Amino acid sequence: MENIYIVIILNLMNFILYGLDKFKARHKMWRISEKTLLTFSLVAGLGGLAGMEFFRHKTREKKFYIANFIGVLTTIYVTLK
Repeated sequence: MENIYIVIILNLMNFILYGLDKFKARHKMWRISEKTLLTFSLVAGLGGLAGMEFFRHKTREKKFYIANFIGVLTTIYVTLK
């Protein structure tokens, strides 16, 4: 049961990271590294996909879709375990 809470928190964090990076990109501020976004996406793909689509951020880069898809599979595995 506690795995679900961890998954929810990680997905919310990933969603917020995409929004924050989009904000920083628009305002020409120091950005969140792609490595950080991809790492979170591998673990919390639902939040990453939601963040990509909601904020329209990193939608042209295939590697982010792949990482988020793997993250969705990870999320499914952890919640069903």
